[in-house]
Amino acid sequence: MLSEFQYWLKSRVPLSVQERLRPGKAKRFEAKAREAGADAVVIKMGSDRQLAHGTWYRGESTNYQPTKVNLHEANAIEDYFLKGWLPDRPFITRQHYVTAFGSCFAAHMTNYLAKNNFNIFGGNLKLDSYVVRCGEGMVNTFAIAQQFEWAFGERDFGDNLWHDKKGNVAEQSSDIQSETRHIFEQTDVFIITLGLSEVWYDKRTGDAFWRAVPRSEYDPEVHGFKVSTVSENLQNLQTIYRLIRTYRPDASIVVTLSPVPLVATFRPVSCITANSVSKAVLRVAVDEFYRDHADDGDLYYFPSYELVKEYFRDPYEKDNRHIKSSVVETIMKTFHKHFLID
Repeated sequence: MLSEFQYWLKSRVPLSVQERLRPGKAKRFEAKAREAGADAVVIKMGSDRQLAHGTWYRGESTNYQPTKVNLHEANAIEDYFLKGWLPDRPFITRQHYVTAFGSCFAAHMTNYLAKNNFNIFGGNLKLDSYVVRCGEGMVNTFAIAQQFEWAFGERDFGDNLWHDKKGNVAEQSSDIQSETRHIFEQTDVFIITLGLSEVWYDKRTGDAFWRAVPRSEYDPEVHGFKVSTVSENLQNLQTIYRLIRTYRPDASIVVTLSPVPLVATFRPVSCITANSVSKAVLRVAVDEFYRDHADDGDLYYFPSYELVKEYFRDPYEKDNRHIKSSVVETIMKTFHKHFLID
């Protein structure tokens, strides 16, 4: 087993050079391939190679799992994470209006764009809208969809359904509704970050809360908890998409999945396993959503979740939840490189 340094070192040497430097190892690999039979497939990716069984038809588009050497290559993020998800070229300028909200990871997007002088609504706390003031707390697709439905006058929601991070009730005033609609109608790029699929909901209406229920308000006859389904989250994404395309047909949409795990689960199972389910539900919903709209050239997925989970060796702070600043910086610079125009 190689060390991380040895993987890195090998990733910097082209495969053809490796074969010349270590001809004995190259011959042993060729012998192994012959032993595997005529159906064996030699996969050469970047600075590494591996064998695969060649019996099975693999389709017209086949992308293999990168090895540890591959993940140390200089262009690993583009080759093994972003492939198939990127725009043809960067397109977000400082003249575009951008709205980013959803999970707490959306705050990193907002902060980075504001710091680099892009027109990000979330950076202006003078705006009286919950997608600005509480946007990073709308951690489920239900809450995000509610803001679009409410802003465009499609639905009203019951009292005490929305709460800020301190547990205070967020009133549904006409002024805030109007401001939210105004923001959406000006937005050129929507960046929607999904956080979790565990939700608390009102048993009387079925509507989901932004967060958990404040302890002082909890009523077992009114408040319920559930793990939302893939189909429910897909339906919420379709609602968001329909309203954006109705009122801002030319806007671009970027969806991301937050890599920040649950702080706690309300299920009687370990938080780690519950978090795996929570993220998996959302990731499947997003994938189905994208496949439903594969012909939309202004719809993108940015794999921040996969980068944190699969690319970085130790991405979390001591609490094992919050992302290290160096990791956030790399992710945001990657987003900048492929989506933003200086």
